[in-house]
Amino acid sequence: MDTTTRPTTKTVAMQAESCCGIMLPAANRERMELVARRFKVLADPTRLTILSTLANTGEPVCACDLGDDVALEQPTVAHHLKVLRDAGLVLTERRGKWAYYSLHPEMATWVRATLAGV
Repeated sequence: MDTTTRPTTKTVAMQAESCCGIMLPAANRERMELVARRFKVLADPTRLTILSTLANTGEPVCACDLGDDVALEQPTVAHHLKVLRDAGLVLTERRGKWAYYSLHPEMATWVRATLAGV
């Protein structure tokens, strides 16, 4: 039986700007990077549970109460809250020695829509 080999890869000269000539504007690239960072934050079940608790309550929740849903020690819960705060998903309000957390008003709709798909 005769077999013939066919080339499967074709070499083509590349254009300087990009392969298709289409470049994402810097603003879109920055937005995509921001969304990707937020999805990385959401990739943890503990943080999803905390966000879900905050999304289902209409008022700020004390940090001491957020550990009940995740069965973790307070230092670990505090770490997860810091990650959520650094990502701009939650706000902190001090009341005496306690910290109360709520969804960031600008992110509440996005967080609720994202959690609704889970």
